[in-house]
Amino acid sequence: MTCCTMDAESVLALSTTSSSAEEVRLASQPLGEGLRQLDLSVPDVHCGGCISTIERALLSLPFVKRARVNLTARRVTCVYQEEIETRATDPSKILAAINSAGYRAHLFTPSAPENDKTRNQLLLAIGVSGFAAANIMLLSVSVWSGADAATRDMFHWISAMIAAPALVYAGRFFFKSAWNALRHGRTNMDVPISLAVTLSYAVSLWETVHHGEHAWFDASVSLLFFLLIGRTLDHVMREKARAAINGLARLAPRGALLINPDGSRHYIAIEEIAAGDEISIAAGERVPVDGIVVSGESDVDLSIVTGESSPVAVASNSEVSSGAMNLTGSLVLRATKIAKNSLLSEIIGLM
Repeated sequence: MTCCTMDAESVLALSTTSSSAEEVRLASQPLGEGLRQLDLSVPDVHCGGCISTIERALLSLPFVKRARVNLTARRVTCVYQEEIETRATDPSKILAAINSAGYRAHLFTPSAPENDKTRNQLLLAIGVSGFAAANIMLLSVSVWSGADAATRDMFHWISAMIAAPALVYAGRFFFKSAWNALRHGRTNMDVPISLAVTLSYAVSLWETVHHGEHAWFDASVSLLFFLLIGRTLDHVMREKARAAINGLARLAPRGALLINPDGSRHYIAIEEIAAGDEISIAAGERVPVDGIVVSGESDVDLSIVTGESSPVAVASNSEVSSGAMNLTGSLVLRATKIAKNSLLSEIIGLM
C-alpha cells in the first residue's frame, strides 16, 4: 500500500503514446560512447514507493543503464545505450514502461522553476511591511488619544525605528526600479511611489526631531504594504500566463516524418521543416506546422484553436493548423508555413 493516487493535475502534458521513437531520440542528450540521457516529467509521483516502482520498471529494459527519479522536481533522468549503426533501440519504450507502471510521463520541457524566488521575496516583504504597519498604528493610537509631549515624542521615535528597516527591506523592489529608470534618463510608476514613501518618512522624521505633533510613519509603511500586495498579484498572474505558454509549447512536437521526392522518409526536427515540404502524420500525433492535407482522411481535434471539443473531419485540400491532434487516420500534409510562423507560435507570441 502506498500513498499514491492519480490526481487530476490539469497540465498540458503529452500522452505516452504520442511520442515516437524519433521524437524521444531528438529530446535526448548525447553523452558519448553511444549513451544518451532522457529527461522526463512524471507529475504523479508522491512518495518513495513511486520512486522505486518507476526505477525498477526502467531498469528492467535491457538498454537502460541508469534511472533516477527526483521526487522534488518530479523528474526522471534515464541514461540508455543506443545502437548507433542499427538504431535498434526504441527509446519510446521508456515512456511506455512508466505508463505501464501506472504513471503519466511526458518529455521534459525546461521552464521557469516551480520555486518562484521573486514571489517568495514579495510575500516576505508583505509580511514585514504589514507587521511594521500594524505595530506603528498601535503606537499611533496612543498619540491620537492625546499623549503628552514627552510620551508622544517617544512613540514617534519608536515608530521611526520600526519604519526605517521595514521601508528599506520591503521598498527595495520599488527603489531599485525607480533608480534604474532615473539612471537611464526616464521615469516609471515606481518613481512617484519611491518619492512618496521616502518624502513622507523624511517629513515625519523632521517633525519628530522638532517635537512636532503629527507624524506619518504609519501612512508610509501602510502605503508600501498595499502596493506590495498589488505587485505580488501582478507577478502571480504573469507567472500563470508564463505557465500557460510553457503548456502550449509542450503541445508542439519536436519533429516530423518528412517525405522525400523519391518516396523515402526520414525524421527531422520541426525547425528544419520548410514551406512546401510534405510530412506524414500518423494517428495520435499532433500537427507540427500549418499545412494543407495532400492525401488521407481523418478526424482532428481543433480545440486548441476553436475551443470546440468535437472532432472535425479533414480530407484532401483541407487546411490544418499546428497543434491540432490527428485522431483516427494517417495524413500527408504539405507545409504552408515554417514552425516559427505557424498558428501555435502566433498564439504563444500573443500570450
